[in-house]
Amino acid sequence: MNNEELRDKRREFLKASALVAGGIMLNQFAFAGGHSSTDDTIKIALIGCGDRGTGAAFQALSTKQNLKLVAMADAFEDRLNSSYQKLSERFKDKVDVPQDRRFVGFDGYAKAIALADVVLLVTPPGFRPMHFEEAVKQGKHVFMEKPVAVDAPGIRKVLAAAELAKQKKLNVVVGLQRRYQANYRETLKRIEDGAIGDIVGGQVYWNSGGVWVKKRQPNQTEMEYQMRNWYYFNWLCGDHIVEQHVHNIDIANWVKNAYPVSIQGTGSRAWRTGKDYGEIYDNHAVELTYADGAVIYSQCRHYEGTANRVDETFQGTKGRTYLSAGHNGVLWDSKGKQIFNHPTKGNANPYQTEHDELFEAISKGQFKFQDAERAAKSCFTAIIGRYATYSGQVIKWDDALKADNSLFPDQLSWDANPKLMPDANGLYPIPTPGKTKVI
Repeated sequence: MNNEELRDKRREFLKASALVAGGIMLNQFAFAGGHSSTDDTIKIALIGCGDRGTGAAFQALSTKQNLKLVAMADAFEDRLNSSYQKLSERFKDKVDVPQDRRFVGFDGYAKAIALADVVLLVTPPGFRPMHFEEAVKQGKHVFMEKPVAVDAPGIRKVLAAAELAKQKKLNVVVGLQRRYQANYRETLKRIEDGAIGDIVGGQVYWNSGGVWVKKRQPNQTEMEYQMRNWYYFNWLCGDHIVEQHVHNIDIANWVKNAYPVSIQGTGSRAWRTGKDYGEIYDNHAVELTYADGAVIYSQCRHYEGTANRVDETFQGTKGRTYLSAGHNGVLWDSKGKQIFNHPTKGNANPYQTEHDELFEAISKGQFKFQDAERAAKSCFTAIIGRYATYSGQVIKWDDALKADNSLFPDQLSWDANPKLMPDANGLYPIPTPGKTKVI
């Protein structure tokens, strides 16, 4: 296929995706017509302009394809302006976002989405279900960061949108980047082929010193404070078992090729106890029980000055494996003999690979990526883990999925109050196992 034929196919692909935005599914023979652009440019919109959003845009614009950033949206003008400056300095010819295509506030996302072929959804995760639903409704291909939701109602919305995205043949890539990392791909390929037999147990970890804190500023409304300090509020973040440890939990589900039927565990606030840390726990330890009886142990914590560990290890009936984002993917047989070792040295950056593969597929008119359902179920595994540690109960998957416990505010405006508010001392209610009800 020559370059002109490739451009024509890509234009038809993008046009067809847009035509189904009204909810009418086109059959495979309806991929006809031209792209709105007269060249082969793929137009992208950035929704969420913080550090991770700016990074995602950087990676998208670093692909081989002819991309142009044409719209940006963020709740905060200062974050949007900072992101715009960084991106326009680095990609002078690929950033075309005049003032009238920079949307500030809670409702700008839909306007930005409408201007693009592909959208990057990189806001705090509490907004992800709403933004993903809108992107699919408008017929756009999507890159979205993990996690994709923070509660059961959000997961249900993402699952529904994921099914519609399949019908519309919209590519969706989710930023669980280990799925795009060579040592994981090569090791899992061998596990799936039976190299270490059936997986009967495992351990996954994200133990670290924690992340940033944004101090409360004078004259901030409660909504702005929580939005700025979003990591510590569940309606925005989901707790660090969801926002961060989901990476390792996703590997557990990948290795098992299944999702847990029940989860139980324990957690608390032992180190990060002050008012700056909102409502979330600083440690979680849960057991993921699968339908075949296998149990995988999951641990995450945010303690400074303690041993860090971020990796995954699993035991099979014929051997075991060790995986890590920064180390090799290794397999041993039942006698301890190493049978495979894939080094990370020389591997491509998986954050970049996500975008390279997504935009290559779009440029070729291929429907190749359907990450949303799988990612939603791994995120829900982490959410159930939070339900289990907060309540102290054994939580069953099917029961949790039916829960109608939306954490999202009833109204989005700077003077509206989130559902969780501080007391007179500035402290937030903390979940108490045995008392807190989650579903």
